[in-house]
Amino acid sequence: MVKKDTPQRRADDVPATRMPKDLYEKELYRLQAELVELQEWVRAEGARLVILFEGRDAAGKGSTIKRVTQYLNPRVAGIVALPTPSERQRTEWYFQRYVAHLPAAGEIRLFDRSWYNRAGVERVMDFCTPEEHRRFLHQAPIFERLLIEDGILLRKYWFSVSDAEQERRFQSRLEDPMRRWKLSPMDLESITRWEEYSRAKDEMLTHTDIPESPWYVVEADDKRAARINMIHHLLSTIPYFAAARPPLSLPRRPKSTGYERPPRDLNQYVPDHAATVVAEYTARREAKASRSPKAARESGA
Repeated sequence: MVKKDTPQRRADDVPATRMPKDLYEKELYRLQAELVELQEWVRAEGARLVILFEGRDAAGKGSTIKRVTQYLNPRVAGIVALPTPSERQRTEWYFQRYVAHLPAAGEIRLFDRSWYNRAGVERVMDFCTPEEHRRFLHQAPIFERLLIEDGILLRKYWFSVSDAEQERRFQSRLEDPMRRWKLSPMDLESITRWEEYSRAKDEMLTHTDIPESPWYVVEADDKRAARINMIHHLLSTIPYFAAARPPLSLPRRPKSTGYERPPRDLNQYVPDHAATVVAEYTARREAKASRSPKAARESGA
């Protein structure tokens, strides 16, 4: 059984120091190179890999997915982040709209939240009935066993974050205009419903942490360490190997056959804003240098 994150778990339980940035970047790059090898193995072997990212709001799921996919081919490794179901989808079998996003041979699918929405936000916010919730807890292990029996590699990660760290990240987003879009009323509601989410998560694990499809908890108060730990664990659970790649070499460019490019003024070009920025930057630096004491002494000499 996986470790629970109880309402009593706070930031005091987490090491005070973060993983050093230089060490993190070096190890992340090494692991990302391995992810590229994993991708090539999936493509060569016709494997199907599904990775579920679940957890508290602001636990770092999205940023981890970005690091996983940073160097991968988006045609092979696709991210699935489904919106609120439509009226029609609400009348379907609950798992139906997720089935449409499962991978074919040679593909990877990363679910930024998944069918476990029903066990979390839908349960806590009363977006589903108690009967629908009970049915989900019964059917989810059956559904996942069917996927695994059909040959799909399924990995489930729960990103655990303390209440204090979650609130700190919410505040940081609130004050950052570039990241404020990440906050929604639903996210803020999770602060006041912390214990309800904890109980829902514990009940979910009790029913869906099965031997064929276990949950893996990622301690995520240190985002750097969380990304490293999750990627390393994923790689350790899949028996991939370096797939043989056909040798490639650049062909020699053939000689010109007399083609002449049309006059440039026939096309509409994007204005060179970058040149303007560089010119303004250079002018500011030169003006600053001319006002320096050293420049003044040299001009006086």
